[in-house]
Amino acid sequence: MSGLYLVGRRRSHGFSFIELLATLAIMAVLLLVAVPSARLVTQRHREAELRSALATIRDGIDHYRKAVEQGRIQAKLGQSGYPPDLAVLTEGVDDVSTPDRRKIYFLRRLPADPMYVGAAVDPAATWGLRSYASPPDAPAAGDDVFDVYSTSAGTGLNDVPYKDW
Repeated sequence: MSGLYLVGRRRSHGFSFIELLATLAIMAVLLLVAVPSARLVTQRHREAELRSALATIRDGIDHYRKAVEQGRIQAKLGQSGYPPDLAVLTEGVDDVSTPDRRKIYFLRRLPADPMYVGAAVDPAATWGLRSYASPPDAPAAGDDVFDVYSTSAGTGLNDVPYKDW
């Protein structure tokens, strides 16, 4: 009699096809929500890096200019007083106000543009340069570095092109 009782009962091992489909549907919905969110977080992080890098370089340029105004860096007549290139900020310049002409350094390292898409080895090559003589609406490189900007063609989350930051 016990053999008849077991024959009527069926033991299930594993999941049914419907359960697997429901699980896959739930996972697909979760992925549809997670992927755009992850991209947004990544873009925000890169934009924060861009803001920080721009502030760091611009601060170094301003300190260089201030050192020229204070007479600590010898500038030639007719020059703007801004650094001739970005490398000067990390390589240092002679402080003419000290007897031993110690070097003045304005940056420990030059940050690269986080929005740059190429494979530049030199971080200075990732930035667009604006000289003191060029107008703000048409920045162009020249004899000095008055400002830097991103060369990326992208637009930020604030709908402002990265080159205008």
